[in-house]
Amino acid sequence: MSRAQGMVMVLELDAPLPQGHALWKSLEDCGWWSQQVEASWATLVRVPLPQALSADELRAWQLPGVRRVFQQRDSFVLAGRAWQAFDTVLEAKGHRLGGGELQLIAGPCSVESRQQMLETAMAVAEAGAGWLRGGAYKPRTSPYQFQGLGDKGLDFLREAADAAGLAVISEVLDVRDLPRMRERCDVIQVGSRNAQNLPLLKELGRCGLPVLLKRGFGCTVEETVLAAEYVMSHGNPQVALCERGIRSFETATRFTFDVNALPWLKGHCHLPVVADPSHATGQAALVPAVAMAAVAAGADALMLEVHPSPSRSASDAEQALTLEAFARVAGRARALSLHLRQDAL
Repeated sequence: MSRAQGMVMVLELDAPLPQGHALWKSLEDCGWWSQQVEASWATLVRVPLPQALSADELRAWQLPGVRRVFQQRDSFVLAGRAWQAFDTVLEAKGHRLGGGELQLIAGPCSVESRQQMLETAMAVAEAGAGWLRGGAYKPRTSPYQFQGLGDKGLDFLREAADAAGLAVISEVLDVRDLPRMRERCDVIQVGSRNAQNLPLLKELGRCGLPVLLKRGFGCTVEETVLAAEYVMSHGNPQVALCERGIRSFETATRFTFDVNALPWLKGHCHLPVVADPSHATGQAALVPAVAMAAVAAGADALMLEVHPSPSRSASDAEQALTLEAFARVAGRARALSLHLRQDAL
């Protein structure tokens, strides 16, 4: 992990860059550079400064239009605690992601039918979920596997969520699908395969909806946060991170769930952190234990695959919980989360 990246100057909105200031000229003379971030909600300039120049010395120059200055120790800026000390909270349809209370995101891997989604939505809402997940557009390893229902799947997802009072989370594969997804979704999910699709991440910075960014199965935690930084630096501060397991030498499970990542992310970033034990384990029998581990490690939410009849699921049948199993996991997870919060007081 890289350290001491430089200084960040946060400018007042619409403030011009102070190129005429003596400090600016001295920086340019020394060969240092600056970068203005394209963000409507904040304007900042990142300056890799000589080690001899401290933040206090930089503040002493009293640059016009500069709101504050801080030292950037990580490679990311907008997602870091130095930029924002308090936790970001995402909200949709009256449900809050982040801020202390454990949230449950549940639903099938793929949207398969109207009845499937209605039955699932009602059951997971009764068990305490606030967010309905489901894939309308499916990225599959083989081109001959079920690819999702597309637009019709989005309609089924939205109808079921509205009936149960849930918010909708669904995965985007292509920037061309964003206009339709903006009409039907409350949160746009970026899957593991697109975790470093930079054109897509930049466009999501302009989409106007919260983004749930899954960790790429070959990405470090730093690369995951930098992917979020792409979304944020293009105008969208509403981002949540999702640990879903990484590919390792281990073959007993589908992926290796990186429980270390959860407290690291909570310590270094202000963004909500979600855990997906379904994709990490690939086995429904292992999901409850890993879900409890994620809650104990500080996850703000659990994302779980749930299906009315997992054996008949069109995709990821082995890792999907039954509706009854989800209710049991949900109850245990919420009880553990409440105990941990009370113990921390």
